[in-house]
Amino acid sequence: MTTVPEQLFLLGNLGTMIAYAAIMVAITVPVARAGQLRSNRLAVATALIFLTAAVGHGLHAYLAFGNLDRAEHSVAIGWVWALACWNVVTGAVGVYYWTVRRRNRTLMGAMYTDPQRQRLLDEAETQRATLEAVVQYTDDAIIGVSLDGIVTAWNGGAERLFGWPAAEIVGRPVTVLSDDFGAEEQRAIMQRIKEGERGVSYEARRFRKDGTPVETSLSVAAIRDLSGRPTGISAVARDITAIKEAAERQRAIEERTQQAQRMESLGKLAGGVAHDFNNILAIIANYTDFALEEAAGNDALATDLTHVRSAADRAINLTRQLLTFTRGDTIQPQDVDLNAAIAEVHAMLGRTIGEHINLLAVPSAEPIVVHADPGQLQQVLLNLAINARDAMPDGGTLVLETNVAALDGGELDMQPPLPAGTYARLLVSDTGEGMTADVAAHIFEPFYTTKPRGKGTGLGLSTVYGIVAEAGGSINVYSEVGVGTTFRIYLPIATTGGGNIPAVLRQDEPPSGSGQTILVVEDEPALARVVTRILAGAGYHVLTATGGPQALTLFRQHGCDALLTDVIMPEMSGRRLAELIHRTAPGLPVLYMSGYSNGLLGTTHVLDGDIAFLEKPFTAHDLLHKIAEVVPSFIGTEQASR
Repeated sequence: MTTVPEQLFLLGNLGTMIAYAAIMVAITVPVARAGQLRSNRLAVATALIFLTAAVGHGLHAYLAFGNLDRAEHSVAIGWVWALACWNVVTGAVGVYYWTVRRRNRTLMGAMYTDPQRQRLLDEAETQRATLEAVVQYTDDAIIGVSLDGIVTAWNGGAERLFGWPAAEIVGRPVTVLSDDFGAEEQRAIMQRIKEGERGVSYEARRFRKDGTPVETSLSVAAIRDLSGRPTGISAVARDITAIKEAAERQRAIEERTQQAQRMESLGKLAGGVAHDFNNILAIIANYTDFALEEAAGNDALATDLTHVRSAADRAINLTRQLLTFTRGDTIQPQDVDLNAAIAEVHAMLGRTIGEHINLLAVPSAEPIVVHADPGQLQQVLLNLAINARDAMPDGGTLVLETNVAALDGGELDMQPPLPAGTYARLLVSDTGEGMTADVAAHIFEPFYTTKPRGKGTGLGLSTVYGIVAEAGGSINVYSEVGVGTTFRIYLPIATTGGGNIPAVLRQDEPPSGSGQTILVVEDEPALARVVTRILAGAGYHVLTATGGPQALTLFRQHGCDALLTDVIMPEMSGRRLAELIHRTAPGLPVLYMSGYSNGLLGTTHVLDGDIAFLEKPFTAHDLLHKIAEVVPSFIGTEQASR
């Protein structure tokens, strides 16, 4: 028989089990809806407490129910051990609960998050993920650096800009991106940031992993903790190479336009002066002649008048040059063979220029005919030759050349500019004192001269400019102090007569590269960037150096499939650089480029006659065709030897 207490014990355990189970569900459901079953440990621990308690009371209720019909109220030993084990589990859950509880002071705040707070958390997480994606995939390089200059963060834009994967660059000093000057500049800027400066923006040259220079715009700022103390440095870098090239090109175009306008204004002024002065000179010369007739028998007076007449003749000659410069003189153009023109001038100069000058003529293999005034053409050559002679007081080499050249219409150093096409070309080169860039910018202005007073009128080169421009041509000057000067005169080729003109304007597309490495060495940074851009755009891998020592370092680090180098450079000549590289790679092909003519470089033995040579200024087509001619033969030889 069951007693009332036993029945109450059964009912009490059942009720307690149901209550604990309900509490467990009340805790678990909101936490599950908030998606915090794994993260909210306190809520889970609390639910486990009520779950184990409910199960324990359920087991007691089950045993009580099983004893209701028994005469002897005894419990099997197995159930006793089961209850003991479950009590141990309950105790363990309790210990876990209190461990978690001590870490979370607010029970209900830690158990579950209300929907509004969860929505805010979700929005913050979405914004954080969006910000991470923007940082990772932006084209700008975003770099984190410690206060000691060690790279700590590196986004995808930095990988694309500098060629360093994040796994390789993180942990390295940020100075690996710069040369010695740039490294010192970086240290100075980081010191400014440490001392409290909020941010620094500047432009600088940095280097990719393969050594290629890249012009960058940098914004550097401090990373600060909640107290405002700097803990690191952030840098945002943007590639501005193309922007700087466009700016330099625009500046050159503006300078060229201003030069043309200045020349036009000076020409009008000089022309007006010349015409008025001619009237005065006509009066002086004629009245001097009248006086000479009347001075017959008076030798002293006749001698004085003769000096006056001689001075008048000199003034007349000056005004004639002014009129030529301003295109106001009468010309008689006709078809002229440039080979014959330089042969005639060579013969004239050979008798007068002096034994200390080595005078050479390099005619074209085929006749080249232009439509110009023969006398004016001769005047151009003589003026340039006399200037070259004056630039070589201790002797040197003067070379007169003719050939045909192709222009793409984009040359920036032509005065005046010319449209694209094939032109006859006259070259006058010397190994004289050379000119600075400032002097070269003014040499075609009338009355501008660097010669001592009384030694020059300043009209020789302005006359040359006027004659060339009148003939529809253009002139280009390349000069380096202490090395020499080359004048290039471009004239339209005559459409009739004159024999066969070599077709040098290649219309076929140059072949593209297939990843071959070209080491480009050019001491003029703007031109180096142009060459690098042309080659990289055609599929070549380019290493760029601004001088021989840097080129040797790049060659030892990376090697190359061909060398493209300027001939005349300040620290080391292109020929010397090639000799040093050929000690390691005897078969490496070399393509030389220079603003001096091939005739001058060959006759002065700066280069051998059988070398690959590209004359500046050149077009992208010229460069790519020449590179394609040089590189495949080497690669084929290398592959054959492997």
